Amino acid sequence: MTNQTDIKIAIVDDEPSIVTMLQMVLRRAGFHQLYDASTCAEALDLVQRVSPDIVLLDITLPDGSGLELCSKLREYGNPHILFLTAKASDLDVLRGFAMGGDDYITKPFNPLEVAARIQARIRRLEPEAPTVSQVKRPEPGVYRFGRFTVNEAEGELIVEGQHVPCPAQVFHLLLHFCKFPGVVFSKTQLYDQVWGINGQGDDSTVMVHIRRIREKIEIDPGNPKLLLTVRGLGYKLSKEFQEQ
Repeated sequence: MTNQTDIKIAIVDDEPSIVTMLQMVLRRAGFHQLYDASTCAEALDLVQRVSPDIVLLDITLPDGSGLELCSKLREYGNPHILFLTAKASDLDVLRGFAMGGDDYITKPFNPLEVAARIQARIRRLEPEAPTVSQVKRPEPGVYRFGRFTVNEAEGELIVEGQHVPCPAQVFHLLLHFCKFPGVVFSKTQLYDQVWGINGQGDDSTVMVHIRRIREKIEIDPGNPKLLLTVRGLGYKLSKEFQEQ
């Protein structure tokens, strides 16, 4: 089991009151390896020195954009990046995920929710009990669906023989569909079972991640044949292309 005291969290925000509040709540939640930076330059230096597991990243920083910083942070590892933002339009959310973000929370926010999301992320790193009634979860393995293959053990997505970069949360969502082909999941169920936050997330988060998966595995993302929308119910991965 992952020990919370071993998790390194970097808080990148130029508002001291927010940093102090988050540090206080996270320490009470059992996290002790906390680091902070108030600029893009400080954040880059911090990530190179500390290699945090989780980065809480403000989008607006004094010397640049947190969105641009996000893509640079990916060059030094694969931390879970949660945006702290006052912007909540679909376009802003899409840009954030496109730059490599995993999740976001809109200011003003409840710091307890931030702690809950971090704890949910940690649970994603641990072995899971089955969460779908009457469906047996397969052992870690390789899942083939026509033009794409997901290798769970290696954390790889291969499309038409080519390795395709896949952010962690996008990979986890795709993997979840691969383990339950043909099963329809609502947005709430996906947020609960993949993000692990009991359906407290924003619909946009799931929708943007679905879009990102389609952009990677579909021939025509606008006319999907693999990851399907079931109107009024949710999404499912078609069993038609599953290979045994």
